[in-house]
Amino acid sequence: MQHLEERIAHLTRAVEDLSDVVARQSAEIAMLERRIGMLMQRAGDADAASGTSIPLADQRPPHW
Repeated sequence: MQHLEERIAHLTRAVEDLSDVVARQSAEIAMLERRIGMLMQRAGDADAASGTSIPLADQRPPHW
């Protein structure tokens, strides 16, 4: 019985640790998504300000 209690305690600790990791990763992903959104907005604004008729994302790379 004691062996099972120890195993449950270790598993409980592992679940709590994993929960902390998932929560931290979720916050980091949200922050990175906001940053990507801001960068995409900036790039779109720069494309619009440059006056080119074709957005940079739709242009063929120079090596084509």
